[in-house]
Amino acid sequence: MTDANDFTGTVSSKAKQVFGEACIDKGLFLASGMQGRGVPAFVAEWILDRFCPDGRLTDNVRAEINKFIESRLPRKDQKEEIKHKLAQGDTITLLDHFIVQVDLNKNERFLMIPSIDSVGSIQPKMVDEYPNLLGGGMWGAGRLVYYPPDKSVRGSVGELHLVEFKPLQVSRLDLDYYCEARSQFNFQEWRDLIVSSMGSNPEFFTPAQQMYLLTRLVPMVQNNVNIIELAPKGTGKSFVFQNLSRYSRVVSGGKITAPQLFYNLASQTPGLLTQYDVVVFDEAQTISFSNPGEVIGVLKDYLESGRYTRGQKAATATAGLVMLANIPLDSAGKPKTPILFHNLPRFLQETAFIDRLHGIIPGWELPRVTEDTPARGVAFKADFFSEVLHQLRGRGGYDEYVTQHLGVDGTKDMRDLKAIRRLAAGFLRLLFPNLRPTEEEFLRYCIQPAVEMRQRVRNQLSRLDSEYKDVHITGKVV
Repeated sequence: MTDANDFTGTVSSKAKQVFGEACIDKGLFLASGMQGRGVPAFVAEWILDRFCPDGRLTDNVRAEINKFIESRLPRKDQKEEIKHKLAQGDTITLLDHFIVQVDLNKNERFLMIPSIDSVGSIQPKMVDEYPNLLGGGMWGAGRLVYYPPDKSVRGSVGELHLVEFKPLQVSRLDLDYYCEARSQFNFQEWRDLIVSSMGSNPEFFTPAQQMYLLTRLVPMVQNNVNIIELAPKGTGKSFVFQNLSRYSRVVSGGKITAPQLFYNLASQTPGLLTQYDVVVFDEAQTISFSNPGEVIGVLKDYLESGRYTRGQKAATATAGLVMLANIPLDSAGKPKTPILFHNLPRFLQETAFIDRLHGIIPGWELPRVTEDTPARGVAFKADFFSEVLHQLRGRGGYDEYVTQHLGVDGTKDMRDLKAIRRLAAGFLRLLFPNLRPTEEEFLRYCIQPAVEMRQRVRNQLSRLDSEYKDVHITGKVV
């Protein structure tokens, strides 16, 4: 575990001093009691920032938060009470994960409101303004009004309308300032700050384990990064994807369809890969496809090129694919078999698919989640940090830096080189957004982790298929 910095002291104070209102005390979430409400951390932090911007969670503030939650985030057993108020003419504002579906036969858009298990209407212009409402949906504050049926008109029915929607997101972000402010922190301070901002307590993890945690963020900050994390249950693999960013979409187990992932030809709506920065297959050991031949073929094309075609619809996307899977370990806490994909679905044992993955996170090296795991102290607000990661994806200079300064020995395979370059650029964006690492830092914290992740892929390929040579990849600064 890290001992060079007391995160809740030195780094926490510096973060507040340098970034001000972009930060929040992560311990407030634990103290608030909201973790049992089933909402992402970025929603909870939005609520906390609204009611205790000074970081003081008094009994009165806690009571106000509970009152707000009762009215805006109803429990399932309160849904009929909410609908009763709507029927009486009350205007209700809910915090919910709103989803829009399209019925082409009627040329109508239907609004799904999960918290009250109801369907409403939404104006097309609102969908145009917030396209992520389609398919995957968005968390936000929605103002709802119910219009009862007109009894003078035969067949008239009541309608529930979304009349206003405000997504839960940061209102202002100065990315230039964020990148330049990196120079006010040494490497370990910055790494601790990022680990805490993603919801984990840096003091609970060793430096090596912190780097594995940070690797989960690379697909959020770098376009078209495809990775898999293999670990036992209880290591928090999906937490950051479910709680940090509205730009991530988690699909948990079960069957995945081509319309869901790529494009729905019937409703003419885009799939998840064009709507999000990261699409996550959680519980990947249980995943299957409704039409394996079609889905896997198109998915392999996408992982290779960032493009796909379904029917007459061609698309280009920058979403990364992350797969999270449970694997059995031996008594020493290591994988039971050298073939890591042994217990996974057939498509994840196909070398042509595995070769398109850029890296493997050794989740078995991470400890189980305990009461000491969650972040404490001041760090970036989740909505602010997720927006930083999203905008860094489009910021120039990082890929060019890697091209100029990265050397690779031991392989000339184009997939190896592409994977290492892409991963190294992701680490660079994350850890050195100001583009000023020393040569030693660039080698140790960008090149070497990227090489190690790709080396694990090559090790699996050589064990599964004799056509893949056993190679030893090394990286250097040039």
